[in-house]
Amino acid sequence: MTCVLTASCSLFGSSSGGGNADLERTILRIGVAQVVDVAPLRIALTDKLFEKHGLQVNLVSQTNESDAINQLDTTLDITWATHVSFFRAVAGGKELQLQGEAYQAGPNSMALVTNATSDYDDPGKRPAPSIAVNSDTDIGSLTTKAVLDTAAVEKNKIKFRPMPFGEMENALKSGSVDAAFMIEPFITKAQRNIGAKILTDTARGPTLDFPMSGYASSKKFADANPKTLKAFRDVLREAQQRAQANKLAVQDSLTSYADVDAPTAALVSVGTFPLSLNPIRLQRVADMMDTEDVLSGRLDVQQLLPPGTTN
Repeated sequence: MTCVLTASCSLFGSSSGGGNADLERTILRIGVAQVVDVAPLRIALTDKLFEKHGLQVNLVSQTNESDAINQLDTTLDITWATHVSFFRAVAGGKELQLQGEAYQAGPNSMALVTNATSDYDDPGKRPAPSIAVNSDTDIGSLTTKAVLDTAAVEKNKIKFRPMPFGEMENALKSGSVDAAFMIEPFITKAQRNIGAKILTDTARGPTLDFPMSGYASSKKFADANPKTLKAFRDVLREAQQRAQANKLAVQDSLTSYADVDAPTAALVSVGTFPLSLNPIRLQRVADMMDTEDVLSGRLDVQQLLPPGTTN
């Protein structure tokens, strides 16, 4: 885990005169991963959007979403994670408040991929496929089951093999798995590195335009810092707008944090960056988790949103 201080203002005030006097605190520690989803935060840092709102931001690299969520109120104030991870944490007793949506799937922004020499060329071809996922309880397993179900593959016969995204290329090459669930930029990296092929887009049918990830703080932190978090959400919205309007800027930003070169970044598929927390959209994730027995009952997402958030 490494901390990168990339947006700053004086500890005693904002250098831009951007009105931080009313904020409960001016420093935020935000957990992030090496994924396309967080590109708007990088754009916000480059364009000094946080400074305009009197905020100093430390981005803290994370490799495990559950660990990041558990670090809230200790080493992190806000963290990025999939909605599936957040909702599972809430079901397990964590008191969280969602602070923003990060990313919504677009074509081939999450997919099942196979090795170049694999004959697994149709989702229904393997009755009991072995699938690499970053977690067998996260968005990969959830959307894979939904998509393979439409190809008449029985969900209970899928063999999930949890591993970090960075290890999936070798697993495909060795043949230890039939396919791997990947997100960007790992899909494009695998295509360029080992000639990986897309078996199926996992944002299709029941998972079309699927809400993938977001940002959350603890409920305790949210209750104590409403103005600070409102400033964060304002910055995030502007950054998401800029990212949505300029996909090239998103691809360019990947070279600074996602271990990809410029030619690879230029090929990365980019989805949608939502501009607001939408309870109807997010309820779709919770309801699918309930249907797939990832949750033991229906989770009311509205309860996790900041006060006054209705659309």
